[in-house]
Amino acid sequence: MSVFALAFMQRALIAALLSGFMSPAVGTYIVQRKLSLLGDGLGHVAIAGVGLALLTGWAPTPVAIVICVVGAVSIELLRQSGRAPADVGLAILFYGGLATGVLLAGISGQGTGVLSQYLFGSLTTVSMSDVALVAMMAAIVIILSLGLSPQLFAVCADEEFARSQGLPVRALEICIVVMASVTVAVSMRTVGLLLVSALMVVPVAAANNLVTGFYRSMFTAIGIGVVVSFIGVTGSYYWNTASGATIVVSAIAVFALSWPVGSVLNRRRLARSQRIPDPETARDNAAEVAAHRPVDPSELVGDDGNHPRIQHGDHVDYLHGNHRHAPHGDHFDEH
Repeated sequence: MSVFALAFMQRALIAALLSGFMSPAVGTYIVQRKLSLLGDGLGHVAIAGVGLALLTGWAPTPVAIVICVVGAVSIELLRQSGRAPADVGLAILFYGGLATGVLLAGISGQGTGVLSQYLFGSLTTVSMSDVALVAMMAAIVIILSLGLSPQLFAVCADEEFARSQGLPVRALEICIVVMASVTVAVSMRTVGLLLVSALMVVPVAAANNLVTGFYRSMFTAIGIGVVVSFIGVTGSYYWNTASGATIVVSAIAVFALSWPVGSVLNRRRLARSQRIPDPETARDNAAEVAAHRPVDPSELVGDDGNHPRIQHGDHVDYLHGNHRHAPHGDHFDEH
């Protein structure tokens, strides 16, 4: 592992691990809301921020964060107001952001070639200021993702129910898109704007194959994101490949493995649940069976105080175990 004695590899690894941690944390809510392509749209908006930074000479990452957040919030507000459906909003993000970024890069005189390091990631361009900014933004995103997890999950799972419980649904939805915007923008150095969406979605999909439950899925996805980020950064150095592409291919490989492994785990969970019934369910089933068992006539005939008679239309029922039984031939049926 002497490769990490190199300063630029240390910076790249720290930034990648932070991206691998926060991307699946935000991606859990994105997948739950069925907006898996949101990251792609935000990546294209961030390209517009990079183009503006090239034109003005400002630092690309802060400008990309600001432009990405403004664009995402604007589209979310349009969606909430009903003026633009979700798919139309995503299309605006895709095409408007990409076209604006390319146009501004051309006006700046640097051309579209310089955009490639932001589109696919570039290890050598990660500076200490980038690492500091990524660490600060990652801390904010992770705190919000975990601290507001009950409220954010409620909004993603059932928006109407969350609103009926008095939750600020609009603010929470905006919070999700803002976190996604920040995640996309700060990951452009290591993963790339065109590929960061995969790091938000693929580990979550793999985790859903392996485990059940919201929190187990989130933390498993975070673990997968961190592992594939480490593999991608290391592999990109030795194989001379783009870091973003290597990270995403590693994540897809984990997803491919999670499919058969998840099938085996699901079969084992099903077999275990059938072999060890829930005690309360077993007790309730036993009581239900006892209440509906065939009743011996000697238990009911005659009013001994334990089985009172109840007139029921043209016949008499006998109360037995909170259930009514009526004579039927040589036995009693429940009514």
